[in-house]
Amino acid sequence: MKQLLSFIKKEVLHILRDKRTILILLIMPVVQIMLFGFAMTMEVKNIKVAVSYQYGDDWAEKIIARISASEYFNIVKTINNPLDISSFFKKEKIDTIIVFSDGFSNEIHKGGIAAVQIINDASDPNQASTITSYISAIISSFQNELAITNNPIRINTELKMLYNPELKGSYNFVPGVMALVLTLICAMMTSISIVREKEFGTMELLLVSPMKPAYIIISKIVPYFIISTINLLTIIVLAVMLLDMPVRGSFILLMGVSFLFIFVSLTVGIFISSLVSNQAAAMLIAGMGMMMPVMLLSGMLFPLDSMPKFLQVISDFVPASWYFTAVKKVMIEGQGLMNIIKEITILTIMLAVLVIASIKKFKVRLG
Repeated sequence: MKQLLSFIKKEVLHILRDKRTILILLIMPVVQIMLFGFAMTMEVKNIKVAVSYQYGDDWAEKIIARISASEYFNIVKTINNPLDISSFFKKEKIDTIIVFSDGFSNEIHKGGIAAVQIINDASDPNQASTITSYISAIISSFQNELAITNNPIRINTELKMLYNPELKGSYNFVPGVMALVLTLICAMMTSISIVREKEFGTMELLLVSPMKPAYIIISKIVPYFIISTINLLTIIVLAVMLLDMPVRGSFILLMGVSFLFIFVSLTVGIFISSLVSNQAAAMLIAGMGMMMPVMLLSGMLFPLDSMPKFLQVISDFVPASWYFTAVKKVMIEGQGLMNIIKEITILTIMLAVLVIASIKKFKVRLG
């Protein structure tokens, strides 16, 4: 028994000395339960709504008040000119626009049919369908309550889905796959390639060779840049030909922002390689550490606005979330450079920070 206890004590001390093991055993489950518990929800919250109606229209204001009282909606804008509606989705961060017909209250008082139009950004088809169901349910409930009081009204709800009228799932799936594939290939394969040299003891030999260290690193990442470019073009061609995915914006702009994201992902791989010394650790960090944030915190599977604030803040540090947004704007919505300048700027800042951190850490490890 003493021998058994001594061996158990030895193993416990061994685990306690290994900080990476402690991190995996104790911290990883906490991170996973937080991500899966809060991020994995099909419920849509914090829906940003703009409304268009005639000022002083009592019935329209009552319905708007009912929608505003819901925990799911935030009325963020009142549109005075309905002709500007199509441009609001590009200029403003709005999920849906509710348009009440002129003379909405008059139609109700005359016993006619009043019209309400719900216009959704259907680039995310699941969210658009959920939003439509929520608003339609509120309007229907409003009508039923008035019918009980012997004051029935008839409201005709019209639906309009911008950018994706057929609500095809590929419109949200393809940009997400692009972000996921590029992240995993660039970050994971680059980090493993460099760590392999460290693990076999050949990196030091390369660094003392006549070739400059910067050239060695460049020679490591160029092949994966080429592979990533081929994969990117393959995904786009297959999406357009087989899934009827549109490229409504500039193809050159799409490739430009994709190349920027590839460089960011490659730099992530270099930074990971400077933190670890074996391929298993590099694969774990680059694979599991990058795949879950891309899938859960980029907007690929679940809407970010429905997540708690702390997860939304964390998603801001995930490069794939900005790339995912930029790709949807260019491919699906047909927006130009000025509409994705924020995403490009943030990705550029991330690239600069990662390059500086990687160079500094790389010198510390191998200097």
